[in-house]
Amino acid sequence: MDVQYRHEWKYEISRMDRFCIRQRLQAVAEPDPHALGGKYQIRSLYFDDAFDRALREKIDGVNMREKFRIRYYNGDPAALIHLEKKSKLNGLGTKFSAALSMEETEKIMKGDILWMKASPQPLVQEFYCKLVYQGLKPRTVVEYTREPYIYRPGNVRVTFDFDLRTCIHPDGFLDPDAVTVPAGDAPLLMEVKWDEYLPEIIRDAVRTPGRRVGAFSKYAQCRIYG
Repeated sequence: MDVQYRHEWKYEISRMDRFCIRQRLQAVAEPDPHALGGKYQIRSLYFDDAFDRALREKIDGVNMREKFRIRYYNGDPAALIHLEKKSKLNGLGTKFSAALSMEETEKIMKGDILWMKASPQPLVQEFYCKLVYQGLKPRTVVEYTREPYIYRPGNVRVTFDFDLRTCIHPDGFLDPDAVTVPAGDAPLLMEVKWDEYLPEIIRDAVRTPGRRVGAFSKYAQCRIYG
C-alpha cells in the first residue's frame, strides 16, 4: 500500500490571531465546501489499552505511533461515521479511514466484535485484531468546533479548532444530546497540513509572530475530564 505522509503544524493562538489569520486566508484560500456555514462540529471516540499506550506515546513524543478513533460530524451519527487510524512517523502523519454504520458502531462499543473478522474493509479487520490482541477499549469522547480552509496547490488544509468538550462517559458518544463538559482551559488551535510542499502564500498567511509550533493533544486534554 502506498502510504502518503503529510506534514502538520499545530499552534496555540489567541482570538485576535485567529481574526487576523482568517482575514489573510480568506483572500487566498477557500472554505471547505463540506462545512456548514463555514464550520462543523466533530465528535470522536478514542480507544486505548489498559496501559494508556496511545496517550503515553503522544505525551512522550514517540516517533512511531498510532491511535484509533470513531468519528462523526454535526451531531448526526446517522449521516456518516468513520473508523480512523492515525499514524505518526518522525513527525509526519497519515490517516486511514473506513465507513461504519450506527449499528456496527454500537456493537463495537458493546464489545460485540466477531463480525469485524469478515468485514470487506481491511481497516476494520485490523482494528478487530488490535481490539483483541492489544485490548483496546473506548476511553474518552473528544468534541470540538472546526473552521476549515483549503488551498489546492500542495493539498493544504488550515483549520481553527475551538470549544473543546468531552462527555462524562464514553457511552454517550452516539447520543448527540449527551451532556458534555468543557475540557478545561483548552486553547484555540490552528493546524496547518500539507503534502510535499507548503506554498509561500500560505506560509505568509498563517505566520504569527511569537507563536511556535507545538504538540497539543485534544485526546490527552479530554482524558483529564472524560
